[in-house]
Amino acid sequence: MNVQWIRQLNKRIFSGSYRSIRTKLLFCFLIVTLIPLLSLGALSYYQSAKIINSQFGKYGENAVAQLEQQTSSSLSRMKQMSETIYSYLLDPAHADLRNQAPVSYSEIIEKNDFEALLKSLRTDLTAGIYIITPSGYYYGENNLNVDKLKNIPEWKTKPASYKGIYWLGFYMQNHAMSSSGDSNLPVLGLAVPIHNSNGTQNGSTILIEENAQELIHMFKLFETDTKSHLTIKASDGRIVYESASTFTKKDSDITWIRTLAVNQWTIEARLPAKAFYLSSGIIRSNTIVVAVISCLLAFGLAYLFSSRFTARIRTLKDSMKKVSFGKLDTRMPIEGKDELGSLDMSFNRMVSGVQSLVQEVEQSERLKKEAELKAFHYQINPHLLFNTLNSIQWKARLEGADDIRQMLYHLTMVLEGNLDISQELITLGRELRMIEHFLKIQEIRYGNVFSYELNCEDSLKQYLIPRMTLQPLFENIFFHGFTDGIGVIKLDITVVERNELLLILRDNGAGMTEEKRERLLLPDPKRRGRGGLGVQNADQKFKLHFGSQYGLTVHSTKGEGTAIVIHWPKEEEHPDGYSKEN
Repeated sequence: MNVQWIRQLNKRIFSGSYRSIRTKLLFCFLIVTLIPLLSLGALSYYQSAKIINSQFGKYGENAVAQLEQQTSSSLSRMKQMSETIYSYLLDPAHADLRNQAPVSYSEIIEKNDFEALLKSLRTDLTAGIYIITPSGYYYGENNLNVDKLKNIPEWKTKPASYKGIYWLGFYMQNHAMSSSGDSNLPVLGLAVPIHNSNGTQNGSTILIEENAQELIHMFKLFETDTKSHLTIKASDGRIVYESASTFTKKDSDITWIRTLAVNQWTIEARLPAKAFYLSSGIIRSNTIVVAVISCLLAFGLAYLFSSRFTARIRTLKDSMKKVSFGKLDTRMPIEGKDELGSLDMSFNRMVSGVQSLVQEVEQSERLKKEAELKAFHYQINPHLLFNTLNSIQWKARLEGADDIRQMLYHLTMVLEGNLDISQELITLGRELRMIEHFLKIQEIRYGNVFSYELNCEDSLKQYLIPRMTLQPLFENIFFHGFTDGIGVIKLDITVVERNELLLILRDNGAGMTEEKRERLLLPDPKRRGRGGLGVQNADQKFKLHFGSQYGLTVHSTKGEGTAIVIHWPKEEEHPDGYSKEN
């Protein structure tokens, strides 16, 4: 399936179908859709990532500040305890406290008072308060195994000459007398060496331990929530606390650092940049997924819309192709009133016009063939007819019938012009000469009872006119218009606009009724006789040669005469025998 789809895609690309209107619409729709979509997606991602990174950074800062506050609170409380105890021991009034177990009553009283002080200093978080003398005797709760203090690395490495407060850091309280109770309790330790050369406690050490479970729990929560690596360093670089997970520092790490004012410990939370930007990365991934889905959806919709839109255009193209192959009965369905609907209607009108034109051309060709066939029949044995007429003419001359001889002569000239079918279009002068021969015959027949007036410039006689078109009109005048040939005939030929010739043939004969005039040019297969047939033939000849817009127009009034108007384009006879439009 995929291979076939790839082959079709390659075929479309290399065949140039990507230049189709559907492809262009598809790309335009995608550009219009994807640019704002991707821009909004990128802007949304940028703003969201910026806000989330800022909030996460502030959350880390606040969390480290909270750790600083809680740790500083414990350290300050322990420091305050140590200062209180130290001040108590420096008081000369308490000189009865010895480095050994009390033996006298006053020493016992002093010991009890001192341990009562220690108890009063205890809080819920206090894990132990001890005064450890150089002899190993200690004051405080009776649960301390002094020898196990050496298990505390910081206690063991504590310098003997150290002065001031020494923070032991976090460690497990496993120096109790027994393994039960608070054994293995995480504590925060403080050791304060006593330097009092005049006092009996000189060389002793104040040990204060505070329960660090809550602090350790806070550290763990911070590590879990922020996925960061937490390190607490003393001012001398000693690591007091460090997260159990392995961590490799990088320059790109995000760090939050706080320094405790109590003992200058530094709390450093280090978070890999990948973890810090994890939330924004999820937003970026989701934005990309949504953008890809939106692009696919936009592509699908664009393909659907462009296909539906261009389907009508493809249908129109296919219809045009059918028309080009001669299927003129092809029509487009009108599916709307938009521009394509107007185009479909225009196409249907155009095809209908072409179909009508083709039918007219076919009919014209058919009529031409019929006319040629009739002319062929008329041409049968013309020499026999001319020879016969000449024989009759000579007979009339020998017998002295000059009128008959002249009639035969003019008739021969008329027939010669009519039977010469080598040219369908002849000059206007030649047609007028045949009319003169025809009128001579009528004049011999009726005498000088009619008048004929011709108004035509000699320059117009060179233009072409269909052969044998005026003679039928003159025949109608004498056979239907005049009584015994009496009447007036006027023939005017002029030039009108658009290079057309205008011919008006008037007579003052009998005229005709309006009904007869209307039927004069209509085809009537039932028509019999010669009445009107010549006029109709003349009209068809003009239309066949020059177009349907040309031809005859008949105006007639009963009892007053008839006027026939003809207009046709000016054409000259070409030297090679073909006509040339002027």
